[in-house]
Amino acid sequence: MTTISRPARRSLLGAAAGLSALLAVTACGGSPLSTTTGGGSGDTGSVVVGSANFPESATVAEIYAGALNAAGVKATTKLNIGAREVYVKAVEDGSIDLVPDYSGNLLGYLDAKATAVTAEEVIKALPAKLPSGLSILDAATAEDKDAMVVTAATAAKYGNLKSIEDLAKVCGELTLGAPPEFRTRSFGLPGLKAKYNCVPAKFTPTSDGGGPLTVKALLKNDIQVADIFTTSPDIADNHLVVLTDPKNNWLAQQVVPLVKTAKVNDAAKAALNNVSSLLTTEDLISLNRLVSGDQKMDPKAAAAQWLKDKGITK
Repeated sequence: MTTISRPARRSLLGAAAGLSALLAVTACGGSPLSTTTGGGSGDTGSVVVGSANFPESATVAEIYAGALNAAGVKATTKLNIGAREVYVKAVEDGSIDLVPDYSGNLLGYLDAKATAVTAEEVIKALPAKLPSGLSILDAATAEDKDAMVVTAATAAKYGNLKSIEDLAKVCGELTLGAPPEFRTRSFGLPGLKAKYNCVPAKFTPTSDGGGPLTVKALLKNDIQVADIFTTSPDIADNHLVVLTDPKNNWLAQQVVPLVKTAKVNDAAKAALNNVSSLLTTEDLISLNRLVSGDQKMDPKAAAAQWLKDKGITK
């Protein structure tokens, strides 16, 4: 999730753009993990932490890397790889070893027919759907969900909109702005149509994943509905209205490390699980404000501050 841009939750570009970035990484030397030896408690060499290309993901990736280094596990980062379609494959092929992801969207990507909804159901369903050689570690309580967001003026104009069910009654009169992949993803336009019969008059692809350009377009009424992530400080700062999702188009979205199992040893797992035990939704909002707000703090610096505040580093 605006002071954040995620898939804000994240600035997710299209898969093609992300693939170009990944190919560039590969061309510059491929996976740097040729010295790794396997999983369990053995030495796995340098661990490479990737991220999607939006600030929240990059910041959490830096938190993971900082926690790993503090635990004696050498870690580096390869940030802003691209959308889920690209970074999951990057973990599979060893270009990176782990990446922060969001539980519900990851499950939806792996299984478009998944019926899990709650946090517990999603986490229970994920392991069986993951590609061979990949696993998830402990999920954080921190959650960052897609949300249909309107201005207070738009909500009032159309009868005090409070939910996507309310929105569906006027959806055909409105322009919806969201990342390009929203057009085809199961929780995007297809999900809105299937669950709410909400088909916007126009879909406008946005390039910053619910970030400041999206918020500006919403405030200018160039679009009337936007996909903005719930950890975006811009929601409160601009008195935007988050429409409830009573039919659970979006699943629970806990932050969870997606890892290449053989490349993450016991010390690394313990360090990452400790991060998950401490990371909250409020932390994500605060970190997004630091990184994407007026301070424009570098994700690595924001991560370092969080790690120190939580007692992981000195």
